[in-house]
Amino acid sequence: MEELLIAMAKGLVENPDAVTTTVDEPNEEGVKVYHLHVAEGDMGRVIGKQGRIAKAIRTVMRSAANRNNEKIAVEID
Repeated sequence: MEELLIAMAKGLVENPDAVTTTVDEPNEEGVKVYHLHVAEGDMGRVIGKQGRIAKAIRTVMRSAANRNNEKIAVEID
């Protein structure tokens, strides 16, 4: 799952070396939170106009998680 998030983010940004992720342990509801970190100048590229790209990233990640019977959330830091 983490590799999928990194691959999507690296395809969007100008500085792919700055893309990192961290994963929190599942909370009481069983939801893992993935934190995506990108360079300051690439934040707009990852979020997109009115958050459309960020929403699409979250949708793809949730769909992939459903195939593995997991619950996840993606936060862009």
